[in-house]
Amino acid sequence: MFKTQYLITLLLFSFNFGEAQSSMPSNFIPEGYVESETYFGDLNNDKIDDCILVIKETDTSAIVTNRFGNKVDRNRRGIIVLFKYKNGYQLASKNSSCFYSENEDGGNYYPPELWLEIKNGTLQIHFGHGRYGFWYYTFRFQNSGFELIGYNAVTSRGPITLREFSINFLTKQKLIKQNTNEDLEGQAESFEETWHTIEIEKLIKLSDINDFEELDLSQY
Repeated sequence: MFKTQYLITLLLFSFNFGEAQSSMPSNFIPEGYVESETYFGDLNNDKIDDCILVIKETDTSAIVTNRFGNKVDRNRRGIIVLFKYKNGYQLASKNSSCFYSENEDGGNYYPPELWLEIKNGTLQIHFGHGRYGFWYYTFRFQNSGFELIGYNAVTSRGPITLREFSINFLTKQKLIKQNTNEDLEGQAESFEETWHTIEIEKLIKLSDINDFEELDLSQY
């Protein structure tokens, strides 16, 4: 009886994570993809550094000529999150195409820069648009996946911060900070704070996000 229960548990574990343990993070990269960036840090508070891979597809049809006549790789990027255990790495979350290519056409501006950070046991996915501001999403591992627990955004004009926006999906609170001195260059910034309570039934999982460009949080 015990052996049967053990086998069932093992099968369910394999089904949930999809891959066996491996000593090499690169073994989790699917066929047709390459490793773009790698990050290390503790994501499950066991004092062992876990691993995050940013992966990129290698479809040759996505290599196109841009409006400047240059060949650019428009393959999308994705993310693989691996927990580190005694016997190797184990897949914790995977999303193969949630990020745009670093060579997207940003129109009048360059496309937002993407970088990741592991902070206080959470995964933060940052996007930056230089002097115009930045935004980032905070995910934490819970309920068998990485769930979106926070969102922060800053809109700026050069060195002047115009607006700060943050959502805590756990406390269901939203904070908007508006600079009331944004047109008065050379003077100290002064912010008016407004708090709102949001309604949310289910937290968003990293694995369920089709692409971050279309992740609309304005409903909150």
